[in-house]
Amino acid sequence: MALLGDEYASSDEEAPAIGTTVVAAPDVSLDVWSHSAKTIDGHRTNSMQDPMRLQVMLAKPTDTALTHNVPYADLARPSQGPANPYTSANPLKRKNALTGGAEETSISDATFTAQHRTFQSLGYTRDPTVHGAFVGDLAKAQASGGKDIIQARYSKEKSADFRNKRQKKGDASIVDGEGAYMGPWAPYKDEVHIYKEHPASGEEELASDEEYVEEAIVPARSTTVTKLASDYQDDLTNTETTEFNGTAQYDYQGRTYMHVPQDLDIDLRNEPGTQKNYIPKKLIHTWKSHTKAINAVRFFPNSGHLLLSASADTKVKLWDVYHNRELLRTYSGHTKSVTDTTFSPTGTHFLTGSYDRFLKLWDTETGACTSRFQTPSKAVPHVLRFHPSTDTHAFLVGTSDKKIVQFDTRSGEMTQEYDHHLQAVNTITFCDDNRRFITTSDDKSLRAWEYDIPVPIKYIAEPYMYSMVRAAPHPNGKSVAFQSGDNQIVVYASTDRFRQNRKKSFRGQNNAGYAIDVDISPDGQFVVSGDSGGYVCFWDWKTCKMWHKIKADEGPVVRVAWHPQESSKLVTAGLEGTIKYWD
Repeated sequence: MALLGDEYASSDEEAPAIGTTVVAAPDVSLDVWSHSAKTIDGHRTNSMQDPMRLQVMLAKPTDTALTHNVPYADLARPSQGPANPYTSANPLKRKNALTGGAEETSISDATFTAQHRTFQSLGYTRDPTVHGAFVGDLAKAQASGGKDIIQARYSKEKSADFRNKRQKKGDASIVDGEGAYMGPWAPYKDEVHIYKEHPASGEEELASDEEYVEEAIVPARSTTVTKLASDYQDDLTNTETTEFNGTAQYDYQGRTYMHVPQDLDIDLRNEPGTQKNYIPKKLIHTWKSHTKAINAVRFFPNSGHLLLSASADTKVKLWDVYHNRELLRTYSGHTKSVTDTTFSPTGTHFLTGSYDRFLKLWDTETGACTSRFQTPSKAVPHVLRFHPSTDTHAFLVGTSDKKIVQFDTRSGEMTQEYDHHLQAVNTITFCDDNRRFITTSDDKSLRAWEYDIPVPIKYIAEPYMYSMVRAAPHPNGKSVAFQSGDNQIVVYASTDRFRQNRKKSFRGQNNAGYAIDVDISPDGQFVVSGDSGGYVCFWDWKTCKMWHKIKADEGPVVRVAWHPQESSKLVTAGLEGTIKYWD
């Protein structure tokens, strides 16, 4: 179609059809922009409007650049629109200030900065209102020839000569003496510092808040401090102590508490599990000496006439289970919370591990610390287990750095390292006539190992598995019960296949968030576990049904241990540091 008449029509468009009337667009007044607009038929028209002026008029308000040349007459035209009534037409050239008069002067930032620095450094600067005049220290300005801070710089030769007067920084490995390290504080050569002292004389009186102190001259160190002297190391001194707390250390025959008592109504020398077990129902005794949470409780092997407890108060204590049921001995030697403890197969020694990253072997009878161990990576020991064989003299340590380390108690050296877990090791359980052992970790997996061979023979990790934090072997030697993190106790076979027994699952306790012990009665009939609500739960091993549940403490019950000889004796402990004996 045609646009605004014939002169705007496109060349490739057809002519208008017959009978069609083309009406031009109405005229738009462009008086603001037009200088050559003409009057046709009594009114102004834009038919003769300059295209350049039309393009200026149609420019976008958001444009920041012009795409055409604008005449000087348009650029020099005064701004259009009403004037600001609050602005004076003739602004003051000079304004008064509190410190004098302020004049407007056109000066570049670089020149102002240079003159400002000149005044701060040299004390004079140029007067911007008078050519060649200075303000400030005129004598110094005349002496320096009126140079500013930039012009007054030293030459390269003079600057190099000035730098050569600086003493060397020295050797960083030397503290005192010749060639000692001075760094950026090195003085210049032939530089003399005079420190004026003004001691209070006899005629002068000191102020009320002053005190005359005579400073002694400290002689300089003649020897250089070595790196070994400033190296921080752990204190490995013999700080282990022991204290006997019992009534009498020897009986009338000169025997210590290590002797198994035979004046009882039960023979403690029998094989554990020879008599039928029952569920305990009442509290018969309470031991209270620890000040913090109990981390481990262990009965003396086979006889169970002594009880060993390790606590977060860094102490290990030995208790008498029969007769007076008193505290017999306290073992002190760790500087942080004791994580675990375990008796040797004969009970003559026991091992402790702590968050101070040390393992210590103690004599049960005398309380002396016979050996100290530490893993190569100095990791925190989480679980300790002696090899059940009496002639092996070895123990395993599950650490926080994903490893199981094997030590020999006679040589004190590491003999093997099992490194396949991905997180901290939680449990170590011997099985298959002590030829193998099972370990669990925070990586939610179970691994079985041949003893003294650092390659796992079985690896179990399922998506539904949780971390298994505690373990208890069944007396028949065919199964192991694990305390799982999803509030249940799961059972795995300890034979060749190490499969999970899905028919056996003990539920009903709350253990999430705590490493709560699990134990099995010596005859294998009952499973016992603590609870975060203060309960002790009992299950029947065959039916997996909860048999009994007793309220043992106000806080979580985290430690449980079944007596190896008694038919219904049980020990529980919690976070309050109290050990309770049930029957």
